[in-house]
This record gives sequence, structure tokens and C-alpha cells, in this order.
Amino acid sequence: MAVTRLKRKDRRNKAIATNKVEAIKRLRLKPEIKLIDIEAIKAEFAAKAAK
Repeated sequence: MAVTRLKRKDRRNKAIATNKVEAIKRLRLKPEIKLIDIEAIKAEFAAKAAK
């Protein structure tokens, strides 16, 4: 018996997988923001505004 492949479905599955991987890579490019001292930032802006 010959084996046939559904090329259209195969292409779609590969495209979906590729898109998921690319989306994860894009999300990982952005640095994660953590432990920010908001009061220090406010003081810095206030100092700049006072100049």
C-alpha cells in the first residue's frame, strides 16, 4: 500500500508550530522588569522638574 501525505495539512501544522516558536522568541526579547523603586523614580523626575 502506498503512503500519501496531506501536504496542505502538513504545511499548516508546520506554520502553526513556527509561529508559536517565533512568538515565544519575541516575548523573550523584552527584558523582564522587576524590583523597581517607584519612589526613587518619582524623586528623580521631581529633581529634573525643579531644574
